[in-house]
Amino acid sequence: MQLIEIKSRREVEKMRRAGRVVAQVLQEISERLEPGWTTADIDAYAEKRVAQLNALPSFKGYYGFPACVCVSVNHEVVHGIPSRRKLIQAGDVVKVDFGAIVEGWHADSCLTIGLEPLSEASRDLIDTAAQALQTGIDHVRHGVLLQDVSGAIEDYIEGRGYSVVKQYVGHGVGRNLHEEPQFPNYRTRDLPNPKLRSGMTVAIEPMVNAGGEATRVLADQWTVVTVDGAWSAQFEHTVLITESGAEILTDRTPFQS
Repeated sequence: MQLIEIKSRREVEKMRRAGRVVAQVLQEISERLEPGWTTADIDAYAEKRVAQLNALPSFKGYYGFPACVCVSVNHEVVHGIPSRRKLIQAGDVVKVDFGAIVEGWHADSCLTIGLEPLSEASRDLIDTAAQALQTGIDHVRHGVLLQDVSGAIEDYIEGRGYSVVKQYVGHGVGRNLHEEPQFPNYRTRDLPNPKLRSGMTVAIEPMVNAGGEATRVLADQWTVVTVDGAWSAQFEHTVLITESGAEILTDRTPFQS
């Protein structure tokens, strides 16, 4: 495993600024999204706002990804490519994943937006994904083994009767969008299990499926969907590990109207 970088106060402050951009743009999208938007409209809005906020989008051009946001609808799990042909409809479960760069430092976050009227099943799926992320954040602090956090997330999701997506995991974030450590949402001997230390910055991002855990990638080589067609939800925050817990660098609360 490569070295896990401990960020300086100056570096963390740049990440806080990137995190505020991400949080503001996602909050604005969550308050504006309605049936009739296309997923390309979401991308256009994010691209306009990130420029107005004097930041750069993290995703556009990353390994060739063609957009500023990933928009994944219903049975799409992650990495959905925005399209003018994909119309948002009432009852949809829409995952919007967005990252921004300020002075070379990244922040990364995702939220799931439910378009009313939602079914009770969709509402419960979204609530489970949100609480899974909060469960992980609640277990983060200096000195804790990473997979103690992973295990808490796994136990919460499976305890609610849902599946944990295992093909994709969280990650360190900082001067690069993806850094060490990999941050699974389940216990595994296949990945390192380092102690978390104050000054590390990680993106925790549980992906929750209503059906089985299996996923596949569509022919566009990006969009990940569930194999059984069941719907999926995801939430993600970039967090700073502290001595007593975690600071959420992409907290949307200050931008809620």
